[in-house]
Amino acid sequence: MTVLTPGAASSGRKPQLPLGAIANLSFGFLGIQIAFGLQTANVSRIFQILGASIDSLPILWIAGPVTGLLVQPIIGYLSDRTWGRLGRRRPYFLLGAVLSTIALVLLPNSTVLWVAVPSFWLLDLALNVTMEPFRAFVGDMLPDEQRTRGYAIQTIFIGVGASLSSAAPWLLAHVFGLADSAPAGQLPWTVRLSFYIGAGALLLAVLYTIATTQEYSPEELASFEQASDPALADPAFHPRSPVGAVSPPRKRFEAVRELLGDLIGMPKPMRRLALVQFCSWFAFFLLWIYGTPAVAWHHFGATVAGTAAYNAAADHVGVLFAVYNIVATAHAFLLPTLAARLGRERLHAINLVAGALGFATFLTSHDPQVLYLAMVGIGMAWASVLAMPYAMLCGAIPYQKLGTYMGIFNFFIVLPQIVVSVVMGGLVHRLFPGDPVGAMGIAALAFLGAAALAWRPLQS
Repeated sequence: MTVLTPGAASSGRKPQLPLGAIANLSFGFLGIQIAFGLQTANVSRIFQILGASIDSLPILWIAGPVTGLLVQPIIGYLSDRTWGRLGRRRPYFLLGAVLSTIALVLLPNSTVLWVAVPSFWLLDLALNVTMEPFRAFVGDMLPDEQRTRGYAIQTIFIGVGASLSSAAPWLLAHVFGLADSAPAGQLPWTVRLSFYIGAGALLLAVLYTIATTQEYSPEELASFEQASDPALADPAFHPRSPVGAVSPPRKRFEAVRELLGDLIGMPKPMRRLALVQFCSWFAFFLLWIYGTPAVAWHHFGATVAGTAAYNAAADHVGVLFAVYNIVATAHAFLLPTLAARLGRERLHAINLVAGALGFATFLTSHDPQVLYLAMVGIGMAWASVLAMPYAMLCGAIPYQKLGTYMGIFNFFIVLPQIVVSVVMGGLVHRLFPGDPVGAMGIAALAFLGAAALAWRPLQS
């Protein structure tokens, strides 16, 4: 359990935490990313098996960005102002985990598309409820000199969780001998069981973080911020609203106005980071939507969903996603040391270029085994995208609005996904008829743009 030592408290500065305590802060993210990995590796497969066309996949995926756009800023704002028996962020961990567990059971049991899509919406909404407070939680609990390590450890848990869940159907089929085929219009048992296991793992991981961490009180956070930077301390800020309290209409209007004001008045460093995030997540969303159909068409010659060749391609994509998450996990161990030597911005740009080369590899070969090499570059970029922007952002915003700004920062994760959902279905169909692998080329260009934006020091 995270506990202040007397010496640390008397110094007035936020104390450094031991490695085990830092790990406890983000252990729940392991469960969240198990769910996220199941989603990214299998949702296109589920939709196609239930009758969706390739061209309709982007718009069906719009649940994630829309719920993120609406939910994360609101949850961030509320969690900044919540204080109850569970603390500031942990009530939202618990609520999101319970809803996510329910959605993970519902989604693989869908027998028609119109049931699968609402289940997917529920899953994304619930993951967004619990994900944003976890980002702010690391910023709450760690001093600036430990934040790169804190977000790197969070990235390690992300990589472990997503790699296990992405490969779960393949592992259940090839290691445990379960059937990976099913009648037309039905999901293989390997996919359904993977979701059931993921539901239990998510709930247990989040409960572990809740049980093993103790949040600083608002007064302690205020004293730490006053000691480190008096200009960021706001004596008018009162975060001790009871959980579930309902504000009167006037205050709700003021809250909306404050959120809009914070969005318009983002600090200058945050504006450039927002553009970097936009390009980065544009690329990754293309991978998650088009990864399975692109590999099925371009590398396995499978044009009909649910066939043996298609299921083999989908399982292969799950393994590829596991590989890039394993690479991200390993690379995350190196990020604090490399950031100290190269600078956070330059390191992030280098990793994004590696990701661009990985995306380009999809276009240069029809051999599915070569794609393992592509996953190395994409995994390096994934580790960096999950850690470096947040480590850079924490030092540029006041602690009182850390949750709010983290939620606003999420706009620039979800807005590119909305653009992909609305625009890319028709565009990919026109530009690359019969072979959606061309979407990976667009992803490569997006990463190069993000790298160019990230290269200069953030304060320049």
